[in-house]
Amino acid sequence: MSDLITTASPPPRSATDLFSDPQDSHPLWFKPSLFLSPNFDSESYISELRTFVPFDTLRSELRSHLASLNRELVDLINRDYADFVNLSTKLVDVDAAVVRMRAPLLELREKIVGFRGSVEAVLFALRSGLQQRSDAAAAREDLESLLNTFHLVSKVEKLIKGLPSSPSDWPKDDANLIVKSSMNDGNSLQQDGTTMRETLSTHLERIASEMNRLKFYTTHKQNLPFIKNMEKRSQSASMQLDASLGHCFIDGLNNRDESVLYNCLRAYAAIDNTNSAEEIYRTTIVAPLVMKFVTHETSVDAAGTSGNELEKDYKQIKHCIEQNCKMLLDICSTDKSGLHVFNFLANSILKEVLWAIQKVKPGAFSPGRPTEFLKNYKASLDFLAYLEGYCPSMSAVTKFRSEAVYIEFMKQWNVGVYFSLRFQEIAGALESALTSASLVIIQDSNSDQPKSHSLTLSQSASLLESLRSCWKEDVLVFSAADKFLRLTLQLLSRYSNWLSSALTTRKMGNANPIPGCEWAVSATPDDFVYVIHDINCLASEVCGNYIGHVMQLLSSCSTEVLDLVRQSILHGGESLKNVLPSVSSTIIEVIVDKSVEDLRQLKGITATYRMTNKPLPTRHSPYVTGILRPLKAFLDGDKASNYLTPETRQELLLGTVTEITRRYYELTSDLVNVARKTESSLQRIRQGAQRRAGASSDVSDHNISDTDKMCMQLFLDIQEYGRNLAAVGVKAADIPAYRSLWQCVAPADKRNEFISF
Repeated sequence: MSDLITTASPPPRSATDLFSDPQDSHPLWFKPSLFLSPNFDSESYISELRTFVPFDTLRSELRSHLASLNRELVDLINRDYADFVNLSTKLVDVDAAVVRMRAPLLELREKIVGFRGSVEAVLFALRSGLQQRSDAAAAREDLESLLNTFHLVSKVEKLIKGLPSSPSDWPKDDANLIVKSSMNDGNSLQQDGTTMRETLSTHLERIASEMNRLKFYTTHKQNLPFIKNMEKRSQSASMQLDASLGHCFIDGLNNRDESVLYNCLRAYAAIDNTNSAEEIYRTTIVAPLVMKFVTHETSVDAAGTSGNELEKDYKQIKHCIEQNCKMLLDICSTDKSGLHVFNFLANSILKEVLWAIQKVKPGAFSPGRPTEFLKNYKASLDFLAYLEGYCPSMSAVTKFRSEAVYIEFMKQWNVGVYFSLRFQEIAGALESALTSASLVIIQDSNSDQPKSHSLTLSQSASLLESLRSCWKEDVLVFSAADKFLRLTLQLLSRYSNWLSSALTTRKMGNANPIPGCEWAVSATPDDFVYVIHDINCLASEVCGNYIGHVMQLLSSCSTEVLDLVRQSILHGGESLKNVLPSVSSTIIEVIVDKSVEDLRQLKGITATYRMTNKPLPTRHSPYVTGILRPLKAFLDGDKASNYLTPETRQELLLGTVTEITRRYYELTSDLVNVARKTESSLQRIRQGAQRRAGASSDVSDHNISDTDKMCMQLFLDIQEYGRNLAAVGVKAADIPAYRSLWQCVAPADKRNEFISF
């Protein structure tokens, strides 16, 4: 029978495969035992394995495991096949057994259903009872709240009836006062040692405490009809309390009674009505004082200032605050007093000052007059700092600055517009100077005294003045320091670009000159001496005293900010120095062009010795002495002597003689090459004519050629030129072009014997 069920058996293992894994082995990550777990979840199992096992590998392993299970099932059936077939024959009278088992099961079900119904009935009754208890508790709570509200309203009304009925009764004795006294003076002492005014303020504080409780009940039960009916009585009592509390507070302010003020402030804090106290204080105490000093001055004083200046007003207001407001501010800053909720500094003092300035001196906020605006702005910041001095802690300062009136006060000062006006003023002055068609000399260029630390050009002086204006005390706004720093860098960049554009214009010639750079087309080397001198002075000033002044002004900033500012200004100073090589090259170019005019006389040497019988030259040509004459005239002039540093003079000297020598070598090399080519051509023609005539071809071999005479003349010239270089302080042997020139014209026996001058 076992042959009825067959399956593909696994291939047998090789006889030599002794150590390999069995066919049904699984990797370590695959655990078939997990499939038998009661909590096994196929989706979670696959999602966990897919995090580190490829999907194809997992699918292959599962299929392999399924195949092994199928094989195992077949093996089990084949092994017990007889029992498996006889199983159905042993199930006899199954229906009768089912009938016998059904009766007790049905009985058990009926009992369970009945028990469940009784439990649900008990549970429903229990829940109903709990709900009734909860409703009763809520109703009792509401009833207690209503009773408390009623009692509090009655109590508050009774207490309020004991207050004076009109301001004329304050602080005199009144029959309606809850505290009876036979004395008419409010400052007179009662039997317990307190004044009637203080007793009244204590009474108001008590009423405020009760009103606070009343507001609590009415707020939490405001939807109840009874509370809505009591709302009018509550509002009436609240209005009477506010009026009485305001009269008492004003009376305490007028009499400077600290105890009364303390009690009144606690009462205001209890009913959460700080705004009323701040407004009363503003209108009663602060407003008369501020309006007394903030007045519009229609006349202009001797200094030429208008009537919108605030510095004097702030000074008088500070004095008044010290004399009249310090007591109340000290009371509010008392430790553990609970009066920190008041902010009289912002909502009373600053608010009234802002309102007074807007009404009386609105022009004080206008940036149209930058000098006056800045003066008022700094005075206002100083006034705010003075007010912050009354804050007992840093948190109080933060709260003061976050008040709406403080923010509104700061919005009045449009620093952005002020900077724009200053930008136009400062940058416009420099732009006007740089658009001039010529350089403007501001010093006597004929002076024999060196002026190494003073500027010579009006354009440079305008730049320095503009740079200093950015950080003047009467210009700089610290909150816009980043903008003034950017303006500083823009000014330096504008000056550098102006010089670069001028040099570019000079190279282009008169064709479409850039506005403001026309002067460069006709500028002399002496003009560029002024430029070099001013660049050195400006760079030294910017990277020295100027940057020190800026660092001092910004000393309150962090180290990182100061480092960035220093690096940016130093970079601006370096941008000025980057123009120096171009200016020096222009000076060298002008001098070299003048010297080349004398070098052009080299062409006369060819005419002197070509096809002539002149003997070998014995002295240098006259033009040699004029080659370095423009350079000497420039270096010995007053401008170079007074305004150029020794380093710059030496740099210009080396650059000029190097370029002159290079040009000298080019002209000489071309002249010698042409002469030698011409000499070679003539020699071939002469030899051909002699051969045709039958004459000997070596008759002229012992004669000196015209080219040799020319080279000898050039050799004598460069020797003199070398001596002239030594006279101006330059060693000819250090110039590569001169060594090439020597090799070009020196006789063969002297080419390797270079002479040092």
